[in-house]
Amino acid sequence: MTKDASFKKVVRRHAEETGQRYVEALTDLEGLGARMDHEPVAERLLAHLRDHYGIDPVAATKLSVHKTYVFRIDRKDGDPWVARAFPPARPRAGVEGDAAILGFLEQQDYPAERLAADDAISDFDGSAVLVTRFVEGGQLPDGAAKFAMMGELLGRLHALPYDDSVSRPGGASGEDPIHEGAPRQDLLAALSFLDAVATKVSDTERERFERLRERVRSADDGHGLPEGLLHGNLLHAPDHAVLSEQGPVAINWKASGRGPRLADFAYLIWGTGSWNPRRPNQEWIDAAVQAYRRHVEPTDDELDRLEAVMYIRTLYLACFGYRRALTKGQTFNEWGFLVPREYFRSTAAATRAAFGR
Repeated sequence: MTKDASFKKVVRRHAEETGQRYVEALTDLEGLGARMDHEPVAERLLAHLRDHYGIDPVAATKLSVHKTYVFRIDRKDGDPWVARAFPPARPRAGVEGDAAILGFLEQQDYPAERLAADDAISDFDGSAVLVTRFVEGGQLPDGAAKFAMMGELLGRLHALPYDDSVSRPGGASGEDPIHEGAPRQDLLAALSFLDAVATKVSDTERERFERLRERVRSADDGHGLPEGLLHGNLLHAPDHAVLSEQGPVAINWKASGRGPRLADFAYLIWGTGSWNPRRPNQEWIDAAVQAYRRHVEPTDDELDRLEAVMYIRTLYLACFGYRRALTKGQTFNEWGFLVPREYFRSTAAATRAAFGR
């Protein structure tokens, strides 16, 4: 079978398992890199902000290695801003949803970054740009104190009242703009990452690849669990939370929206573990649980499904890394996101114990 025929077979299987037409599945797989990779020219962005807002920006500095479209904008005429010039593949409606959620969080006095202007969204070189005020601060402390702060931020967020203006589905990482939304989109994106490089998998790795793929297909997406307003990625600091003079502040709300609140909490709990050797850290789990339950008390169903839901983002990360490695002609060595399975079981059990269940 030729390479071309092999890829067509991959596309047909992808279409069948994701409910897409063949052409949609082909676009899903072939357009991955173009949809996710975006690096605006800083000087052009500064000129755009100067013209659109009448401000005097002097420097645009990248804030993240992973998000090449996020810049700190220093100004002569005021405090710094953050400008996110999202990939052109991301619809403007998605950015408008970000702004709506940030506006809602300000009304609720929730510790999040704030919009920098009334018209915080503009169009630039085919991209939608969102401007927020830069949050001065540093990294959260290490250890239990960090997880207490993160648990507090999540608990407060999940306890906010329902509002139609911020009811879009959320919780998925959404690095691929066509897979924004509920946590299930992380699993669909993970499947796309794998299928996009399926023809590059060696014969010796094929069985392991198929096992990983099947785990993605059969994973628990949290459907039917109690919902709340999710952040979608509140684990890593300082990329998603910083410690300001007023306390911890959550930033980067692209993945936010309504979804099963356990998806947020499970990802945080997964991150409590010691890495060498991989085992639960009861002190860090207790800190996260005590802070979170001041605002939210999980249901028995949520705690029963905790172990399974912990796999959503970790499968996503593993598959993201798998595609990146094979695209670069490298060997994938990031299985630590998923193993040992005993870590997931024992961490879930330790969390239930912390809740007294």
